[in-house]
Amino acid sequence: MPTYRYPRPAMTADVALFREGEGMEVLLIRRARPPFEGKWALPGGFVDEMEPPEQAACRELAEETGVELPKEAMHPVAAFGEPGRDPRGWTVSVAFWAEAPAEAAPHPADDAAETRWWPVGALPPLAFDHDRIVAEALRARCREQVAGEACR
Repeated sequence: MPTYRYPRPAMTADVALFREGEGMEVLLIRRARPPFEGKWALPGGFVDEMEPPEQAACRELAEETGVELPKEAMHPVAAFGEPGRDPRGWTVSVAFWAEAPAEAAPHPADDAAETRWWPVGALPPLAFDHDRIVAEALRARCREQVAGEACR
């Protein structure tokens, strides 16, 4: 029997995976299912019961793109829980950023119909509030850059 009388949100984990290409790029997936079927989004999905968000981020990234990273590679960005951000209901996303390993060769799987690297300055319209997450992830990445290195 539940002992907590207040509603609880669902939790997701999203990953902004960056690489240097013709400038800074981020990996996006084209969603194969509703909501936002056919729209571009960050790799991510629901956190399983008793699963740490960093582990969920790694699992979802691998399931949707084939890119495998250890949880230590995930850098926290922020939590996003604005009402209405997910049409399925009250959902809070814990977002992470990571650097793509040089050997990363993303391919679509699970509920991703397509994967593609996009220049951060020329993103398509994104599902959910992922445009905001990408912007915050870029700021977080910039803050963590080595002193003296230019932020991009």
